[in-house]
Amino acid sequence: MVRAVFFDFVGTLITKEGENVTHQNIVREVLKRAGRSDLDPIEIWREYEEENSAMFKELAGGPYVKIRDVDAEAMRRVGERHGFGLPEDFWEISIAMHGRYGRLFEGAVETIKALKELGLHVGIVTDSDNDYIEAHLRALGIHDLFDSITTSEEAGFYKPHERPFRLALEKANVEPGEAIYVGDNPAKDCVGARNVGMMAVLLDPKGEKRRLWENCDFVVSKLVEVVEIVKGLGVGNGRALHREGLV
Repeated sequence: MVRAVFFDFVGTLITKEGENVTHQNIVREVLKRAGRSDLDPIEIWREYEEENSAMFKELAGGPYVKIRDVDAEAMRRVGERHGFGLPEDFWEISIAMHGRYGRLFEGAVETIKALKELGLHVGIVTDSDNDYIEAHLRALGIHDLFDSITTSEEAGFYKPHERPFRLALEKANVEPGEAIYVGDNPAKDCVGARNVGMMAVLLDPKGEKRRLWENCDFVVSKLVEVVEIVKGLGVGNGRALHREGLV
């Protein structure tokens, strides 16, 4: 029986496309502040993303480091190569742009509400600073839909370390086998959730992560399919939606 469903945030509830647009506009604002209209913001954005991704790969599963510091360092490195500085209010710029340009996946709100109508605890477990996720959820108008929010800052570790998942379970007062975790990263989300005994659902809209499906219990192409999985498991009839039939 399922008693709780937890979601990742970026790439699961909000689209990666929206995140890209957000980061592009962060770069545009930084370049505007620096008076560097000679630089191509898209090229600078690509360099920033490369720096940022490399740094976060090294942090996966390890002790928490403030994301604001990681993001700032990534932008600082790019700026040093091109001769522009980092605004003192870089993090404030970042939060404002995320609130302005972040986009929810289709069906996200409907899925969350449907799960809550089933009487489930619905939460978020995300690699995030506390102020970022609070501000972003409020800007999207969905903050109050969640029963709990667990961040890497609060847990002290990044996924797939077990601590963020176990802390979320403690908040919901449920056993691991009574919970489902939904994410878009097979290595961090599925592996991390399954390592503590939770069931893992991978959101893979285009079926691009097929070679890693074995790390997950279920694969869906749309968030609303999570509701059907929960209903199947919740009624205790043993019916499971096999991943091969979902994408």
